[in-house]
Amino acid sequence: MKKSIKYSFTLVFLLSAFSCSDFLEYEPRGVLSSENVSTPANAESLVISAYAGIGNDEMIGSITSMWVYGSVRSDDAYKGGGGRGDVNEIDRYEQYNLTIPDMGDAMAPRTWTNYYKAISRANFALKVINEIPLEDYPNKTIRQAELRFLRAHSHFMLKMLFKKIPIITEDLTQEEIAQVTNDVPNDDLWNKIAEDFLYAYDNLPQFQDEAGRANKNAAAAYLAKLRLYQAYEQDDQHQVVNINRDRLEEVIRYADEVQGSLEPDYGNNFLNGFDNGPESIWAVQFSINDGTVVSRVSYVTGLNSPHGTDLYGCCGFHLASQNMVNAFKTTSEGLPLLDDFNSQNIFDAVSPNGTTPLASGATIDPRLDHTVGIPGRPFKYRNTLNSQGDMVYNFSWARDPGVYGYFGNMKEQQAPDCSCYVKEGPFMGTSKNIDFIRYADVLLFKAEALIQLDQWNDALPIINQIRERAGQSTSRPLAAGASDVYKVAPYTSFASKDFALKALKFERRLEFAMEGHRFFDLVRWGEAAPVLNAYLDAEKQRKDFLSNARFTAGRDEYYPIPQREIDFTKGVYTQNPGY
Repeated sequence: MKKSIKYSFTLVFLLSAFSCSDFLEYEPRGVLSSENVSTPANAESLVISAYAGIGNDEMIGSITSMWVYGSVRSDDAYKGGGGRGDVNEIDRYEQYNLTIPDMGDAMAPRTWTNYYKAISRANFALKVINEIPLEDYPNKTIRQAELRFLRAHSHFMLKMLFKKIPIITEDLTQEEIAQVTNDVPNDDLWNKIAEDFLYAYDNLPQFQDEAGRANKNAAAAYLAKLRLYQAYEQDDQHQVVNINRDRLEEVIRYADEVQGSLEPDYGNNFLNGFDNGPESIWAVQFSINDGTVVSRVSYVTGLNSPHGTDLYGCCGFHLASQNMVNAFKTTSEGLPLLDDFNSQNIFDAVSPNGTTPLASGATIDPRLDHTVGIPGRPFKYRNTLNSQGDMVYNFSWARDPGVYGYFGNMKEQQAPDCSCYVKEGPFMGTSKNIDFIRYADVLLFKAEALIQLDQWNDALPIINQIRERAGQSTSRPLAAGASDVYKVAPYTSFASKDFALKALKFERRLEFAMEGHRFFDLVRWGEAAPVLNAYLDAEKQRKDFLSNARFTAGRDEYYPIPQREIDFTKGVYTQNPGY
């Protein structure tokens, strides 16, 4: 994709509906039907439309960036913006105990709809392609495998968010779709999603010539991820009751099949010009100046740029939490403070017009300065932006520091002079891809499985590989001459399985901070309630807006099934517990 597969195509259909059940039964109007598009040329356009579906994103119904659901919902970040009432649906999620099933067409309900729209596109294309003879369409099997991969991706993401979901496939009639239940044993749901990834794994080439197309490499990575989630077996109250060793063995097998490498500099993953690089295993593709009317840029994080500067504009959402910032402290040996990282803030004070000095004697992991906007330090590795102004992050860039503090987000931003950058009114968009799986993810999938299989010594060099790359990622301007000390060292050994697991979990947090993985990791491990309530107990002493927040085990691990879906199906869908 990017520029190889363009999102301008001969046949375009818009699946516009407000209930998943509505559009799952939707027959596209006009010229499009399975009877009049069953030609290889039209089928190719339908496949491209299905790829477009997984990136048809919006700021309040995200299906690419998980900044709301995986970052703000965790201990990584605050909502930000102009106070609690600004996009208050996100505030409800951040408080946990204010989340309700009936939230209309905002946030999670719209995300549900957008994923099922993407599934509908894949299913429509499959239905058409299944009827075309192989002799007329040599790419038939490969395209079927790509579409099943895309469908599995959407089902997987839905399952992480909502747990109990209906699995919709192209062979179902409208009457059958209306009777598909979401009340299916957890393991059966995982296996049903895995069937599509396995078909892709068995029928796709290792790599494809056109960047962005699904391939065997991505299918293997997704199977490793799926089997890892499946290995942590949950009861009906979302509590982990068993860790399946056979599934862990599958994680290792599929992870070993993934071909990739780490970017030499950690920051490459978050800069324009490095899309589809060696670390990008599966990513949604965006483009700019691609011959289409408005280009294919992403606005999903359009609310999240720095607010108090003309360089950007709006709206100061997704701000790093003090807890997460503190996690980047290191010991004098260059190792994380696994247990007491949050006992003291990493910065002694913030100066609105100057630098932000580290606490006396502190050393830090340089990934902090690739992840967080900190007053007095370069933003996106820039001190200035040509003649346009100062790019050093300023205290004034925080929209409401009295509520949410002054730490910004940096990974999802690009410099305003980037050729990838678009400003539409107050909102920002970019053509930078969004990675769903990086090679670092695959490495840590394998390390986690090894540790759980009591092979923690084999996991040691894998985790150290991630840490060594972090320590080498200091060549770009990071601290603007501040007296910071970057210190990252590998672990010399793991004394026990418990210590190895603690190190693995901490490493995942540092590596993927503010990328939207954290909440889903905590749920997978069965640790969401104790970790997040401990976070809230400490953080509410710093931030009054969290004073009544509380995570309830057995409910808050997943979002409620949107009430409108239950109403539309007349009770065929059942609600998650606690809502």
